Amino acid sequence: MSGRLNLFFTTLLVLCALSLVNAQYQARQLFIELERSQSLARQLDIDWAQLQLDQSTLGKHARIETSAKRDLNMVPLTPARIQYLTVDAK
Repeated sequence: MSGRLNLFFTTLLVLCALSLVNAQYQARQLFIELERSQSLARQLDIDWAQLQLDQSTLGKHARIETSAKRDLNMVPLTPARIQYLTVDAK
């Protein structure tokens, strides 16, 4: 009877040890995934800040005006160049 009890406890101990090893492995895998996700989140935050900076820079009036003058050969509107259209009321 004592031999069977020893075998049972030995088997139980081995199963518990294997369960512990499996739990530690899964914890390591989850930790690695967490680190990757946090790294990706940091990179996305950096990209978002860069995009906001680019948007504020590209949306400035002076830059748009300079680009319109240079690329489209546009000139500022002056009162002398304004033409008003009227509809004849009959």
